[in-house]
Amino acid sequence: QVQLVESGGRLVQAGGSLRLSCAASGRTFSNYPMGWFRQAPGKERDVVAVISKSAARTYYADSVKGRFIISRDSAKNTVYLQMDSLKPEDTALYYCAARIGDISVRIGDYDYWGQGTQVTVSS
Repeated sequence: QVQLVESGGRLVQAGGSLRLSCAASGRTFSNYPMGWFRQAPGKERDVVAVISKSAARTYYADSVKGRFIISRDSAKNTVYLQMDSLKPEDTALYYCAARIGDISVRIGDYDYWGQGTQVTVSS
């Protein structure tokens, strides 16, 4: 079992930056590919960025390429999402997730989920 706790979400103005953190506990963190996903009100949950176990591979949704960076620190059992040049359309509840297996962009492939952290971008 893996427990995930997200933090770092808050209200920010458009053009600003935030760094989200996801602290993992319970099992060996480095065994799991990790992902950030988001869900806006009235919309489905979508992938934002994912990172492989070794951090050698990453994937970004087109909407965040060039603005967001996913990273992980195995010493701290934490995965991060650095978000720059934020836009109002980035407003959502952001979740981190871990999966058993290889890196994936499919939401259904992820086995463990956090409770989410709210990001609100004002125009």
